[in-house]
Amino acid sequence: MKSTRHRVLIVCAAAFSAALAVAIGVRLSGYGVPPVLLLACCLSCVATFTSLLFRLISAMSTTTHRCGRPGCDFSVSLTHTDSAENRRWQEIAAHHPHRTH
Repeated sequence: MKSTRHRVLIVCAAAFSAALAVAIGVRLSGYGVPPVLLLACCLSCVATFTSLLFRLISAMSTTTHRCGRPGCDFSVSLTHTDSAENRRWQEIAAHHPHRTH
């Protein structure tokens, strides 16, 4: 379940991306760039910046549990979980079947 904080961060990221793209568009318009190219540039900037910020926001709210054994690539990534679910997956990662004691 996504929290209010997460939703606010998503909205802020989208607004920041749009503002940055508009600023780039305004600067490019001073050089006489045709409107169609300005639109394409601004839309690609919005998409790129938004994608980057969404990935950063997602990374901030993701917890990864890994097996501690060298050579074992078992891992679990959790997003927006409560502490009980987080602890349960931490124990599963620590005691999964490929782990040797």
